[in-house]
Amino acid sequence: MSQSGGCLCGNVRYTVEGDPVSKGLCHCTDCRKITGSAYSTNVIYHPDSFAVTKGTAKQYSFSADSGNTISIYFCGDCGSTMWSEPAMFAGLKIIKAGTLDAEDALQKSKPALEIYSRARPDWIAAVEGAEQNEAMPMNPDLVL
Repeated sequence: MSQSGGCLCGNVRYTVEGDPVSKGLCHCTDCRKITGSAYSTNVIYHPDSFAVTKGTAKQYSFSADSGNTISIYFCGDCGSTMWSEPAMFAGLKIIKAGTLDAEDALQKSKPALEIYSRARPDWIAAVEGAEQNEAMPMNPDLVL
């Protein structure tokens, strides 16, 4: 199954092929700032499943609280963050599910896990059936 996505203004577009490796919410402070929301809804893909089809995303890299480098990719025109690449996940693409085009993309992105659940606001319930992690697991296999 192929899906397309992109930024708000349409200057950067991408496709992903197949099913995601994992799906999850992240409640960390960095994801809140990146999304401008209460959490980040993510679908994780292998790098060979992902391709930029239009434009060039800008990149910003920073050190997360785990000490690992995370690179985020966003449109330099409208500012939409579309994906990230945490160093600890060996090139996997962490796609922001809200940037996928399909109307049912978020419906199909029900998280299997939540990360930094200790930082989840009290007014947001845990996702039923999702594994809860109070912080980022140091073993990437626990997330995937």
